[in-house]
Amino acid sequence: MGAAKKFYHLVANEEDARTCQDIPDSDCHKIPGNFLRITLSLMLTKLADEISSAKTVLPWLMSLVGAPHALVACLVPIRESGSLLPQLAIGSWVREHPIRKYFWSLGSGAQGLCVIAMIIVALVLKGALAGFLILGLLIILSLARGLCSVSIKDVQGKTIPKNRRGRLTGLATTCSGILAIILSIGLLGGSHQLDTLSGMWLLGIAGCCWCVAALIFSRVNEQPGATEGGNHGLKTAFSRLKLIKEAPDFRGFVISRSLLLASALAAPYLMLLSQQDGHSISQLGGFLLASSLASALSASIWGWLADRSSRQVMLVAGMLAAVLCIGIAIIAMIADGWSSGLTSLIYPTAFFILSVAHAGIRIGRKTYLTNMAEGNRRTDYVAVSNTLIGVVLLLMGGVTAALSSISIALTLIVLGAMALTGCIMTYHLAEVE
Repeated sequence: MGAAKKFYHLVANEEDARTCQDIPDSDCHKIPGNFLRITLSLMLTKLADEISSAKTVLPWLMSLVGAPHALVACLVPIRESGSLLPQLAIGSWVREHPIRKYFWSLGSGAQGLCVIAMIIVALVLKGALAGFLILGLLIILSLARGLCSVSIKDVQGKTIPKNRRGRLTGLATTCSGILAIILSIGLLGGSHQLDTLSGMWLLGIAGCCWCVAALIFSRVNEQPGATEGGNHGLKTAFSRLKLIKEAPDFRGFVISRSLLLASALAAPYLMLLSQQDGHSISQLGGFLLASSLASALSASIWGWLADRSSRQVMLVAGMLAAVLCIGIAIIAMIADGWSSGLTSLIYPTAFFILSVAHAGIRIGRKTYLTNMAEGNRRTDYVAVSNTLIGVVLLLMGGVTAALSSISIALTLIVLGAMALTGCIMTYHLAEVE
């Protein structure tokens, strides 16, 4: 038995009678190798995402080059929305080609090169010019990330059985979280300050991870897929928006996913609350470690549960996020006079719990979307939902930014209410497993 078959047998219970579900019998023998290659590729890219985060490492890089604060504020919206908004057009382009693994490899390699270019910019230039160039590279990185997002679900749908996709994503997330923990401890263990060399080292590792993942993914054994409707450009792409009207199950999923964005939007406000007692590298390390631990400890569990019911995973994780947002809002309103030692423990712990909930929501909704459709319909669903979510993300980001100028606690209460409403919508979704 080869290494790939041993790995698959260990992780995925290869002897299960449903192990080749939704995959042609002629391709069943390719599943173990594809499972290993896709797992390794996703593990490397998830690690790269973690150690080049627009919430932590990239703001440090902008500060290093002396970029204006207004440019720093653009990092997260560009990082998230830039990868989502163009996906209708990207999805139409991808549909023209029967083999789609190379689109994922192209996107992953481009992200790696963009991060490496950021390091060069930071070493050579300073001030606003360096900041604008870094933002420009981040836009390209985000577009490449969108290309990966559209293509991965289609490739995974053609190469991995339906009842194994959740655990693949969960395993990759857990392994990347463990590696991120090791890197975080190593970074903080040698020094109590995040110096230039350490930060560049993190970004360099991220760039290499993306490039290596691109090479590994190009080795996936993928069968040609359908290409109907892939050559009509943007007109056809935007016409797919009618899926929201024509497919009620898909419409309900998009509404649920939009409301559950609260788990992502709440994260920066926990950091802001922790910084009310001062700024320190130990705070940054604590939040990085909390995020990594959450991925390592929860993702595989969420993945296994998602193979049983991705809808229920979204529901439970969304409820956890809602309760936490409202709970932290209450603490923020009554915490005046509390010792800084107590609050420095509460907020990273809350960030850990929120990260666990966010991991569940992400794995649940990715598995749900992959399983609710087949073939080109799956590609259409991914492109339409991600484009619409990109718009919602920008709108909700603006609303929460305005609310936070009034009160962070009020912002968290609104986000908690969003998550609760999302749970109600998720409860009424149909099961797809």
